[in-house]
Amino acid sequence: MSYRIEHDSMGALEVPADALYQAQTQRAVQNFTLHPASLPWPFIRALLLIKQAAARANQQLGLLSSTQSDAIIRAAQAQLEQPDPAQFPVGVYQTGSGTSSNMNVNEVLATLASQNAVEKIHPNDHVNLGQSSNDTIPTAIHVSAALAISGDLLPALTQVQQALSQLSAQQGHVLKTGRTHLMDAMPLRFGQVFSGWQAQLQHAAEQLQAQLPHLQQLAQGGTAIGTGVNAHPQFAARFATALSEQTGLSFSPSPNFFFSLSSQDVAVATSGALKTLAVALLKIANDLRWMNSGPLAGLAEIELPALQPGSSIMPGKVNPVIPEAVAMASAQVIGHDAAITVAGQSGNFELNVMLPLVAANLLDSISLLSGSLRALAEKALTGLKVRADTTAQALARNPILVTALNPVIGYEKAAAIAKQAYQQQRPVQDVALEQTDLSEAQLKELLDPARLAN
Repeated sequence: MSYRIEHDSMGALEVPADALYQAQTQRAVQNFTLHPASLPWPFIRALLLIKQAAARANQQLGLLSSTQSDAIIRAAQAQLEQPDPAQFPVGVYQTGSGTSSNMNVNEVLATLASQNAVEKIHPNDHVNLGQSSNDTIPTAIHVSAALAISGDLLPALTQVQQALSQLSAQQGHVLKTGRTHLMDAMPLRFGQVFSGWQAQLQHAAEQLQAQLPHLQQLAQGGTAIGTGVNAHPQFAARFATALSEQTGLSFSPSPNFFFSLSSQDVAVATSGALKTLAVALLKIANDLRWMNSGPLAGLAEIELPALQPGSSIMPGKVNPVIPEAVAMASAQVIGHDAAITVAGQSGNFELNVMLPLVAANLLDSISLLSGSLRALAEKALTGLKVRADTTAQALARNPILVTALNPVIGYEKAAAIAKQAYQQQRPVQDVALEQTDLSEAQLKELLDPARLAN
């Protein structure tokens, strides 16, 4: 590999000749070798959008010439349109402020902008003008999360809810045995099961939507510690306006920069909402797995689409692979939330110092959940078949139907009938006809599963 010599405030350093980044990025690459994972592209994309908005704001304020501003904006746009991930190699596990990633983007844009402009564009003096890593990285966390939630996660949630609505319309009328403690309970309709899942997802969606206004309040303009040092008094407002125009979301300056730099409470709350969705998806995935179990020795109440062979040794076996994948993704989101919670506690005085970890985990959670929802909608719920024959047989033998007789014959008499029906493997109606004075017509009406499920 060939190298060139670059300089920063610590001196000269060899940098790969074809790299767009400069000395500070190279130092980070050499120092942060804990893990190969780099910060995800949505975060880098947010930083590029931030640099564009900052250049526009600084040009409006007379702090950058139109030539300088345009060069930076074009450089960022080039990376947004044709990303080169190799130019953003800094790992997640770096300095806690994310300074290395901020400077990485500053350097790449400075190199590209200098190629576009007649003058040299400096990564600190021009690209980073009016900014600090301490306000830029928290801003990038908010911007990237807000864009991912509004543009990807919430639409994926809607897709699943639409799939459930379609299932309810087509097969929701079918009756099945309810279960509590995994044991037989009173009957209900599949549409009622699906409505419960929809309500869980709607609750999660509302929790996420409630976080968006907070994510759209930005730290940018607080600079190093929240006082706004070296930023123009109007920079924060101009920046937020420019970023809003670029993204279509309504961003605004934080009402308190000290809060936005020293804490990650908004990210913690957002992660909590993501965890709520993960818990809901775990519940739904496991319900699907249980109801699909069989096809002979399980519940076999539904049949999920057959997607692939399920065993390397047992021919013909087909497994509920999508619910299993969703369950694992959900477990990872719950783990990310634990790490974000710990990271949120690391606001020492005027700065949180686990920002890259928060960014990586938050965005990975959003990505995992978005992918899980789409997979459920497209590969599990679409094509799901309700086994009406199996559910009808189970309902006919369900001794818990006797619950409907409680108001007429009392709990103890009903319990005796239920036990006898179970022991003799007979329908409750037949045993009740022998053990009570109720007529067959009365029993048929009282024990009708359809009436009980209303």
